[in-house]
Amino acid sequence: MPEPDDRPEERPDDRPGGTGRDKLTRAALRPSRRQVVVAVVLALVGYGVVVQVRATDADSDYDTLRQQDLIDVLNGLAGTTQRTQSEIERLTRTREQLLDETSARGTALQEARDEVDTLTVLAGLVPVTGPGIRITVTEGGGSEVTLSSMLDLVQELRTVGAEAIQLNGEVRVVAQTSFEDVEGGLLVDGTLVEAPYVVDVIGGPDVLSGAVEFALGPRAQIEGDGASLEVTELGSLDVDAVVEQQEAEYAVPDADQ
Repeated sequence: MPEPDDRPEERPDDRPGGTGRDKLTRAALRPSRRQVVVAVVLALVGYGVVVQVRATDADSDYDTLRQQDLIDVLNGLAGTTQRTQSEIERLTRTREQLLDETSARGTALQEARDEVDTLTVLAGLVPVTGPGIRITVTEGGGSEVTLSSMLDLVQELRTVGAEAIQLNGEVRVVAQTSFEDVEGGLLVDGTLVEAPYVVDVIGGPDVLSGAVEFALGPRAQIEGDGASLEVTELGSLDVDAVVEQQEAEYAVPDADQ
């Protein structure tokens, strides 16, 4: 008589492969290549449908407008464009105006600086270098150059545009310089200057020489005093003597000028 089998009866769920739901779960967790491709295609199709729907909705917004409404929309856009263009042109004009004003201010400032430099040189406040002439006046035989002859010489040089005059390397001759005839020479701004007199002048050499040499001019006067005069044109010479600047005690600049 066969022995009874004590092993539990195998159920369908215990067989290899399991139930259908188990297979479905495993398929979802491990999709095949074909399933992946199908999913991607479906996603792209869905995205295209959404885009088309949105575009259709946007077009339908304008489709529902009357012709006059569309004209009003276009006119509004045109007006906005025109206002924007006008604002751009206004800002451009403002920019150009500011640039012009800045350039004008820069030019005026440079002109003011140049004028200050010129006045500083003419006032004898700074040493200068430039082309010019050297005049040497030598007394001899007991003769003396008169104060009048020296003043005429300086005045003629100023008249033709001498920019700097120096006497014997010691005294800067400017508009306010004083001359006095004293024993042994000339007292120039309180400094005794003795012969021979060496006058260094910065300016156009040809013009300066002409101011000395013309008929009945400085040369004729000095030689008439019994002295000799020699003129040497130089491409460059130094005028190192300066005038001490004095502060005005009473005069002040005019604020309106």
